[in-house]
Amino acid sequence: MNEQDERMRRAIGEQIRRRRERRPAGPIGLIVTGGTAGLLLVVPILIGAYAGRWLDAQTEGYSVRWTVSLLVLGVVVGGYNVYRFFKGLAE
Repeated sequence: MNEQDERMRRAIGEQIRRRRERRPAGPIGLIVTGGTAGLLLVVPILIGAYAGRWLDAQTEGYSVRWTVSLLVLGVVVGGYNVYRFFKGLAE
């Protein structure tokens, strides 16, 4: 191994060590992780529901087209957020 490879290996090892030290351990860590994942899922759903309801209120007649569409979009975005969050924890 040359000197550049060795420096890179040490730098990566240091980054991994720092990331592991930042994570809270035990029940508190589980609560923090679960709460974060819950917020990452729920907030886009709520934003989609409220924005869709507001858009539906702007049109005449009874319609839930925007509400349902943006609610589904919120579920997709929230699921993707949670996926990226847990993928980042695994790295």
